[in-house]
Amino acid sequence: MNVTLDQIQAPIAGEMEEFEKKFRASMQTKQLLLDKIMGYIVKRKGKQIRPMFVFFTAKISGGDPLPEATFRGAALIELLHTATLVHDDVVDESNYRRGFFSINALWKNKIAVLVGDYLLSKGLLLSLENDDYTLLKIVSNAVKELSEGELLQIEKARRLDITEDVYFDIIRQKTASLIASCCAVGAASAGADAETIERARLFGEKVGMAFQIKDDLFDFGTAEIGKPLGIDIKEKKMTLPLIYSLQQADWLTKRRIIYNVKNNDGRKDRVQAVIEFVKTTGGLDYAIGVMKRYRDEALEILHTFPASPSRMSLEQLINYTIEREK
Repeated sequence: MNVTLDQIQAPIAGEMEEFEKKFRASMQTKQLLLDKIMGYIVKRKGKQIRPMFVFFTAKISGGDPLPEATFRGAALIELLHTATLVHDDVVDESNYRRGFFSINALWKNKIAVLVGDYLLSKGLLLSLENDDYTLLKIVSNAVKELSEGELLQIEKARRLDITEDVYFDIIRQKTASLIASCCAVGAASAGADAETIERARLFGEKVGMAFQIKDDLFDFGTAEIGKPLGIDIKEKKMTLPLIYSLQQADWLTKRRIIYNVKNNDGRKDRVQAVIEFVKTTGGLDYAIGVMKRYRDEALEILHTFPASPSRMSLEQLINYTIEREK
């Protein structure tokens, strides 16, 4: 039986509702243009997976009922993460984010960059005004990792020489560091000791690795819906299924496939040739196996925490993230 996100969220439904009200209120400002943009950002919220990880981890780490620091930690992550997304859309010259117009598409690049800066400073002040130094350190470190991961990917994309080890470094920094910080913030905000915070962080990192590999699999048409087919290939991104398949190929095939990736120019025939190559050389099966290994490692760490409805929901949330169809 497929569990819905609402069912998973049940043990923290009240807290999520409270968080949404607090977050919406915190985004209001007297500057008219800024207030309009903040309202637009709040309306476009996604599945709220990040706050869920914060709240569930806080609960399994002893924070029940949740202290105010947990709500602030979740808000800090949302503010800093949203700032990075606004800046990413400027860098990528992207006009859409989750089916909505991006900030830069509606208000141009200069305003988008300033809005990103504003969100960043708002997050920093939220922590500093409440002496949440541990939470600020955790989240600032995640933003640093995220930036390093993006730069590493750009550097390697030029030559398309990414090995599995480099790929894992990139996704650990780009994706896993954020979910890891959600879980570490949850534990830290609940007053957990250093060992528990690190355990929670490592749990989140494993989930994030599995999550990103799942995202990479969408590129090869493993779901009916989701991001457009072959978008990573069009953008010359080397993902795990392709890296593995290239490792198995002879020199000539490897050269042909890399040529198709480098010079696809959005051509469907070249993108399709890469997708077919990966499917027929075991790249998908290999990546699915690695994704499941990370999931199992995450579950192993999770089971070191006491059994509770929140631990059960976290388990369901992990399975939801890797079984999702979009």
